[in-house]
Amino acid sequence: MKLFLQIFHFLISISLITVILLQIPEGGLGVILGGGGEIYHTKRGLERGLFFLTILLALLFTTSALVNFFLG
Repeated sequence: MKLFLQIFHFLISISLITVILLQIPEGGLGVILGGGGEIYHTKRGLERGLFFLTILLALLFTTSALVNFFLG
């Protein structure tokens, strides 16, 4: 059970890092999605989806860290 939780925590951390790098408009992986010097006033489409995915992954990361701590 503990090994499964550690693997789950690792996969969430890698996913969270990837999603955060995709959101950087000036560089990182955000350039692939057409990020540039534009200023966005509202979040639309893919940017909004990445924003909510980041929040979800952050909550899962925190929860799995706490579970690993209390079971460890």
